[in-house]
Amino acid sequence: MLDTTKIRAISLDLDDTLWPIWPVIARAEQALQDWLRPLAPQTADLLADAEQRLALRREVQQQQPEIGHDLRRLRQELIRRALQRHDEDTALVEPAYEVFIAERMRVDLFEDARPALAWLAARYPVVALSNGNADLHRVGLGEYFHAGLSAQSFGVGKPDPRIFHAAAQAAGVLPHEVLHVGDDAALDVLGGLNAGMQTVWVNRANHDWAHETLRPHATVDDMAQLCVLLRATA
Repeated sequence: MLDTTKIRAISLDLDDTLWPIWPVIARAEQALQDWLRPLAPQTADLLADAEQRLALRREVQQQQPEIGHDLRRLRQELIRRALQRHDEDTALVEPAYEVFIAERMRVDLFEDARPALAWLAARYPVVALSNGNADLHRVGLGEYFHAGLSAQSFGVGKPDPRIFHAAAQAAGVLPHEVLHVGDDAALDVLGGLNAGMQTVWVNRANHDWAHETLRPHATVDDMAQLCVLLRATA
């Protein structure tokens, strides 16, 4: 059961918790391909082929596992290898990435997200905790967050306890005083629990809970329901 008397801060996942991520990534992939096509057409064609693109991504991850947490470096290396494979201009890596990331920052929030953030931020320090690379200010949500941590900036990602503990430190509280909220059962819920936090699972898609030994302290359908839960149990 959730004990709201212990909650002094909220750590919060971003992708698929506050906005659906895959439509965003699809638009960013398309923007990247459209930009590359007149400059590096063979690279654009390779990146437009989902099977080839994923195979190249797996190749990068296998050969350079040390950058697996850093989505910027991972994406840039993917573009570089695609250009090299077709003997096209590798000077395009940086501007191509900027095209991709600009579109990646254009997110469409779930309807419940902004009102819930405003409610939470008025009551708790809220710390973003993400394995993605969204910039809080570029997506237009910086005003609601006390701090933000990403795997890219911190050096390790969820479910590593160190990034959860860093979120608690950023909020100025102890880990057991943080409520971690997110959509991913393994990264968010199990990661938060193993870091000594209370957790709430945002289960928008009504998935079954698949882990036998550990469970979230509460499950909600969306962020509005989270606010109702915290208000009702306060």
